Amino acid sequence: MAYFDAASASPLHPVARQALSASLDEGWADPARLYREGRRARLLLDAAREAAAEAVGCRTDELVFTPSGTRAVHAGVAGALAGRRRVGRHLIVSAVEHSSVLHAAEAHEAGGGTVAQVAVDRAGAVDAEAYAAALRDDTALACLQSANHEVGTEQPVAEVAEACRAAGVPLLVDAAQSLAWGRVEGGWSLLAASAHKWGGPSGVGLLVVRKGVRFAPQGPGDEREAGRAPGFENLPAIVAAAASLRAVRAEAAEEADRLRELTERIRTRVPALVPDVEVVGDPARRLPGVVTFSCLYADGETLLHELDRAGFSVSSGSSCTSSTLTPSHVLKAMGVLTEGNVRVSLPPGTPAEDVERFLRVLPGTVAAVREKLGAPVAATAAPETGDGLVVDAIGRRCPVPVIELAKVIGDVPVGGTVRVLSDDEAARLDIPAWCEMRGQEYVGEEPADEGTGYLVRRIR
Repeated sequence: MAYFDAASASPLHPVARQALSASLDEGWADPARLYREGRRARLLLDAAREAAAEAVGCRTDELVFTPSGTRAVHAGVAGALAGRRRVGRHLIVSAVEHSSVLHAAEAHEAGGGTVAQVAVDRAGAVDAEAYAAALRDDTALACLQSANHEVGTEQPVAEVAEACRAAGVPLLVDAAQSLAWGRVEGGWSLLAASAHKWGGPSGVGLLVVRKGVRFAPQGPGDEREAGRAPGFENLPAIVAAAASLRAVRAEAAEEADRLRELTERIRTRVPALVPDVEVVGDPARRLPGVVTFSCLYADGETLLHELDRAGFSVSSGSSCTSSTLTPSHVLKAMGVLTEGNVRVSLPPGTPAEDVERFLRVLPGTVAAVREKLGAPVAATAAPETGDGLVVDAIGRRCPVPVIELAKVIGDVPVGGTVRVLSDDEAARLDIPAWCEMRGQEYVGEEPADEGTGYLVRRIR
């Protein structure tokens, strides 16, 4: 089985496994106690904090360990907003932040605060000038991920941090995806990350708050971890997390070059091997091991199941992988195809042979999925006086509306239109994305008796 989902969780690094086993024997006592076992545990905790701080590029008294990366984000956002309440209650996030950041923003808004989302381009990156323009006199905090978790695009953190510094606004960086590969550059103020993303054990996050940043921890007070992460420290896991971070950093430069070559191989060969594929994310400014592509006329869930049966563990941002049928907020913000989406994220040490086998298996897998989806009876298509064709896809889910559009677009003359009726939210994203890929004109949407009508003009 080839594991290609390191962006969700990276396999436990051998150094983490060794450190975890050793610290179970040495680090079980309370590091706040003064007896021998407690002093031994404190030494382990201090050494782990020093190693993590060196990797991040901060002071040891600026870094605390949390029970998860999500808790680090939530504590960081809440504490920074509370610390700057006198300035205002305005929060800025990008449209493609991790759900932990967006959920924190929703909680802030529900509590009476205001939130601004900065849009991204089709590659998934924010424009630093647009981000700077969103800053206001009452902005209490800005948030920006260092690299995107779904498409791998790196963000212009240093430029945004400089704009925030000039405006006197702290910037919180979610560095979960990038910290294994190097420090986050720029004058950021707060940083959050999660150990299971770099080969450490799950259940360990870290939060960094730079000296001078106004910060007021929320919730009941606690004497541990500077009051920012209450509860008894999971010392064995913390020691293993710090040890693995140091280990992956030592291997990062060489492994990054190798994984970039493998992902570039996927980026260039998949469109050549599989027709009607859109590779998404920035082609250059991206994480070493992440490549994401979307296949027209296929659904992500079926593709994932078929690839799993073929021996590949991959993930998807497609709406069909969610019980709510809600499209990925990242792909939606980018304006790219949401259906048939496959994210390949290679962990360090991935053999080139596994990638080659994936490229051999993928074309047949996609073709089989498309054949199954193309088998149902075509949706009703009838000429409409003066208005081309109408495709009735009401009640039919991803990616059938697009499939039926593709079937009939050739039946109208150049300059003619097809009106697709659909009540699936994904159609609002996927029909314009299909037009972009196939060189047709997306005219817009209009109300319908049921669902929404999406109008497409044939250009060629």
